Amino acid sequence: MSSSVPPVRARSRTALAAVLCAGLAVALTACAGEDPDEGTNGVGKLTAEQIEKKTQAAADTADAVRLAGKLVSKGGTYTLDMRLTDDGGTGSVASRNSTFELLRVGDELYLKADARFWSHEEKPGESGDAGDAAAEKLQDKYVKVPEDDPTYKQLRGFTDKETLLGGLLALHGTVNKGDRTKVGPTRTVQITGGEGEGGTLDVSLEGKPFPLRFARGGGGGTVRFSEWGEDFTLEPPAEEDTVDYGKQLPRTSS
Repeated sequence: MSSSVPPVRARSRTALAAVLCAGLAVALTACAGEDPDEGTNGVGKLTAEQIEKKTQAAADTADAVRLAGKLVSKGGTYTLDMRLTDDGGTGSVASRNSTFELLRVGDELYLKADARFWSHEEKPGESGDAGDAAAEKLQDKYVKVPEDDPTYKQLRGFTDKETLLGGLLALHGTVNKGDRTKVGPTRTVQITGGEGEGGTLDVSLEGKPFPLRFARGGGGGTVRFSEWGEDFTLEPPAEEDTVDYGKQLPRTSS
């Protein structure tokens, strides 16, 4: 006696298979038609060169920015947390030997640090009293840096928006389009110099195409950008908190 599937059950299986196939087809169609740029500013659709121009233009139009991170150079490793405008900047810089604060309003540059920053090793046959006295006088005060002091240009560079952004937003080599990623909750698209050895820049896919993160090639450090266009007030420190040292600062331990 041969067995057979009851007609009703066979029809049910056929109907179920048809439903599953139809559902799978709809899912595949939806996936194929999904737009990764939906809800973005559209920058992700552009070429790498176009993205680079767009993000540079966005940065140029912003009056203010905050940058924080680490930079490695021949002179050492610096950890920065700076807020910058076209007229100056304020924040902190830490190196291997010291941490100090900088404030620049126009061309007036102020440096604030603890006694350890200002102290220096005694020379043979020299008393440390003078150095200790200077350190005690200068610690935790805003010291006005004379414009003709050898360190003025270097320190000013940490507070100069155009200088810092010019160095951090420049990719070296052929510019290529990289991955879609996130910086915090914000979706980004990456552009790279070469395969990344010339730097990697994460560009926001939400709102204006501001640069949000820059990684220097060769382990040269990573900096994040935030608070684009968020203006803030820069004012000289109070007179009682300021020391005008004169023509040249003492040699420091930095």
